[in-house]
Amino acid sequence: MRLSTAQRRQRLTNPKIRAISAMHGRHSSILRQDSGQAWLRAGPSTWLRAGLLCALLCLPLSSQADNFAMQDMQGKTQRLSDYRGKWVLVNFWATWCPPCQKEIPDLISLQNSHKDLVVIGIAMEYASGKLVADFVKKHGINYPIVLGNSKIVGQIGELEALPTSYLYSPTGVQIASQAGAVTRESIESFIKGFN
Repeated sequence: MRLSTAQRRQRLTNPKIRAISAMHGRHSSILRQDSGQAWLRAGPSTWLRAGLLCALLCLPLSSQADNFAMQDMQGKTQRLSDYRGKWVLVNFWATWCPPCQKEIPDLISLQNSHKDLVVIGIAMEYASGKLVADFVKKHGINYPIVLGNSKIVGQIGELEALPTSYLYSPTGVQIASQAGAVTRESIESFIKGFN
């Protein structure tokens, strides 16, 4: 099929067609465009690659939905899947860590003011569970606290600094992480921008 000069110009300036052409390369060609839709002729290798890509994209979504389970200090098991439909902020911290202590009021405020968000604190590098329990009581921490270890860290992600936070979307997908202190405003702004 031969394209007129006007059709070639339109093909080069139409971002939809350029994106489709770039995506499919030499394995397909544009047959025609009707009311903004591009029709493609694709070879078997293109369909195979597309199927594999779809399978790879779908796997993490289904496997991430239940990717952590840990027992908090009250004996309750905290599972990501139990919070489907809510944002989940997992915060690694330590009692001796000044930036961790600084962010605690913001985390308490997030927990209090958002019914669609849950904070889960994971205490790391502690001398005893009693020390952590006393710290939690003294600071009025109102969200679940888990006594962390390397197995728990392995369920969530890398831990290179304290504090470190991981944010999960309401569908159970880990969408953000931050090494260093977070604020209520930064979390609210991120969620607002994500929606």
